[in-house]
Amino acid sequence: MTDASTDAQQTGATEAGALLDPMPDDWQRALAVVAHPDDLEYGAAAAVAAWTAAGKEVTYLIASRGEAGIDALPPAECARVREAEQYASARAVGVHEVEFLDHRDGVIEEGVPLRRDITAVLRARRPELVVTINHMDTWGGLGWNTPDHRAVGRAVLDAVGDAGNRWIFPEQLTDDGAEPWGGVRWVAVAGTDAPTHAVHVEDAAVEAAVASLSAHHAYITGLTDEPPAAYARSVVHQGVEMRAARFDGRRCVFFQLFPR
Repeated sequence: MTDASTDAQQTGATEAGALLDPMPDDWQRALAVVAHPDDLEYGAAAAVAAWTAAGKEVTYLIASRGEAGIDALPPAECARVREAEQYASARAVGVHEVEFLDHRDGVIEEGVPLRRDITAVLRARRPELVVTINHMDTWGGLGWNTPDHRAVGRAVLDAVGDAGNRWIFPEQLTDDGAEPWGGVRWVAVAGTDAPTHAVHVEDAAVEAAVASLSAHHAYITGLTDEPPAAYARSVVHQGVEMRAARFDGRRCVFFQLFPR
């Protein structure tokens, strides 16, 4: 790349926002906590694929089973379908452990019960990196975020602190020798309006992310008339190109990183 091209790229990036720093990679275990099946596939899955390909361990924790997500299916059937789709979706990006909390889709409440449930998994899984989804009121200042996303994202940030305090939810520490876990080093928020860091994603990770989103076949079919595979490819490619100008022109998944 010529100096002139580099200068132009940096100028464009500065106009769009500050250049993004690379995500830290000196960690081994991550826990991704979101509200619904498919939340991670709309943005973070390509980063997850890159991490697992590098030998890192990633586990998913889903607060609900997405039972209110498909209008044509009654909740019990919808939950069964979406749970199966989430397992398949996770496998596509190298994730083999998925847990569900059974909070009610659409009416997940931010508060002590949700914090308690997330804290228990943090203490059991002991991640260094925690990933969640945009917990702010809007997407880009225009689209109103869902209450489930807001509740879960904020509860995650709180539960990370709870997990390290033995006097919060102490009843969890009497089971199976569980101990407090204060070892979370970062919380990374995907789908944010204020990204600070990014993960470069190669073609293999992007293709894995396309397969991961495509696995939500029933959900996508209820959402759009576009074939699921074509829809997934469009969404994933648009996502990894969205902040490339702020990351040396490279396709990436972007996060707002909260050090702990």
